[in-house]
Amino acid sequence: MRRAVRLAAILDCCCVLVFVIIGRASHIKGESLAGIASTAWPFLAGLAGGWLAARAWRRPLGLWPAGVGAWLGAVTLGMVLRVVSGQGTAFAFILVALAFLGLFLLGWRLLVRLRRG
Repeated sequence: MRRAVRLAAILDCCCVLVFVIIGRASHIKGESLAGIASTAWPFLAGLAGGWLAARAWRRPLGLWPAGVGAWLGAVTLGMVLRVVSGQGTAFAFILVALAFLGLFLLGWRLLVRLRRG
């Protein structure tokens, strides 16, 4: 079970980091480590909050509540933290974050579920 928790946490963090890196690249913000960290921390903190709220460690590979908690935590709390820290949150950006993180955070769990049969 510890292995599944570790795997899920790593994959979730990687999904958030891919979202951040693609977003920064599409806006020509550069790929500096400090810039990536500055953009990623609200979403990673939101992801952690979603994990805690959903108690994702109980069924880390499950779509519900772990996947949905990770997704909505990353987006909702991530956006709140961006506002509090003075970063932007345009409506279109919120929609893109919902779609991308939903696809990725739920998507890998769905693939695991399908593979297991």
